[in-house]
Amino acid sequence: MKQYSKYIAVALFALLFLASCMDYEEINTPEYLPQKLSVGAYFGQMQNSVYPAQENAYQIDQNFIGDCYGRYMSISNTWPNHFATFNANEDWIGSPFRTLSSFYPAFIEVKTKTNGEGINFAWAQLLKVAKMQRLTDIYGPIPYSQITGNSITVAYDSQEEVYNHLFEDLDYAIGELTAYALAFPGDKPMADYDKVYGGDFTQWVKFANSLKLRLAMRIVYANPTLAQQKAEEAVNHPIGVIKTNSDNASFVYQPNGIYQCATNWGDTRACADLVSYMNGYNDPRRSAYFETNSTGGYVGLRSGIDITSKTAVQDYSIPKFAVSDKTLWMNAAEVAFLRAEGALRGWNMGGGTAESLYNEGIKLSFEEHAVNGADTYLNDNTSLPGACNDPAHQTPAISTVTIKWNDGDTQEVKLERLITQKWIALWPLGTEAWCDYRRTGYPRFFPVEVNRNTDASLTTVAARIPFEPKEKINNAVNYANAVTLLGGADAYGTRLWWDKKSK
Repeated sequence: MKQYSKYIAVALFALLFLASCMDYEEINTPEYLPQKLSVGAYFGQMQNSVYPAQENAYQIDQNFIGDCYGRYMSISNTWPNHFATFNANEDWIGSPFRTLSSFYPAFIEVKTKTNGEGINFAWAQLLKVAKMQRLTDIYGPIPYSQITGNSITVAYDSQEEVYNHLFEDLDYAIGELTAYALAFPGDKPMADYDKVYGGDFTQWVKFANSLKLRLAMRIVYANPTLAQQKAEEAVNHPIGVIKTNSDNASFVYQPNGIYQCATNWGDTRACADLVSYMNGYNDPRRSAYFETNSTGGYVGLRSGIDITSKTAVQDYSIPKFAVSDKTLWMNAAEVAFLRAEGALRGWNMGGGTAESLYNEGIKLSFEEHAVNGADTYLNDNTSLPGACNDPAHQTPAISTVTIKWNDGDTQEVKLERLITQKWIALWPLGTEAWCDYRRTGYPRFFPVEVNRNTDASLTTVAARIPFEPKEKINNAVNYANAVTLLGGADAYGTRLWWDKKSK
């Protein structure tokens, strides 16, 4: 309880003043007073950068990388150089890194105008953590602690150091946001500038704790002690984590990036890996995830192949998104599966067994997509992942994991089952799916047919992408040190710090 004393004290302080009929403004002290007019506009800029929203940024930074390596979508254009074949052009490789130049000017303005304190700075810190978590999981070492202004031409931190800073900054943000949410319940002073939760700081606390749980599980094979500590703190926090779909973090940016890439541009199609698993399981969510092709079926396009004609692959299933659909940051299903994995590892996940939380994750996913049949699906102990049904690139099924939970299975089989169903429920958060594959080895992916890289070990997806090539010239000394911190070549096959499991 000691760590929550600040929250309780602030809440009690607020209640005492309200009870004595003091004016609300008198308790809205400078420490917490949101400076709406001076900083509000910067939050839109930061939110658009946390998860790439604008369609061109989405295509390069998410669809070409996370959606591809998470095996949710496959490239359906004839580009000879791309991430699926491990030879993307240099401009694409550096694109995620260059988004720091749009995020940090807004962040620094907020930090300056708030003197680096109070509720708005805490919210900005949370957005920074969400942004940089994605970036470090793409590249590994990144500039973090040394960025003090708008310049990102600074020294890199090792990925272990980045994660330590992420936890530190996240804990600060959680503390400040929690204190405000408890002291002023229902207050939404920044509603006009919040695209995700409409100014509800209680919801942001749930997101922050859920993000902390995600980060904790990421490092489970690199630092299991810290992973358990942070995961248990997140789940057992007074406000807690995302548990219902009404808590999901998402926002509207039109046009929706996936809609633009798939429907308007025709540059992406549903990936054969996900479609084949879901076909084998006869998963009712297919109708919510994909459009049927001209034959009325769900047909996925193989990843890591030569596309000789864009027209030839247009009849594969399209991801089912409308122009105005929300862009997802995190859903309740992911959090339930994270808690299930924690319970599987013997951690205190705030109640529930690995089985009950696993079942909850599936039910939440069905509910999120307004699909019936979750109970029938959960009790299916015979259906298996299907073979690759790409007509031009067929291959046998690569997994025999079933759906129904079985406590009698080995720990590793239970982990594969859990991560496989988490993968299906995470749709379309491809970067998270890619991270889980690198971290655990699950779900099992079909091998690529074409590898245009010199590293023959690249048989499914990359372990990372190379650093921004321009850093070799613009930040040469710090680039060289970053390669040393990486612990291997600046290449697609070098594993990240948290990628420690033998697979």
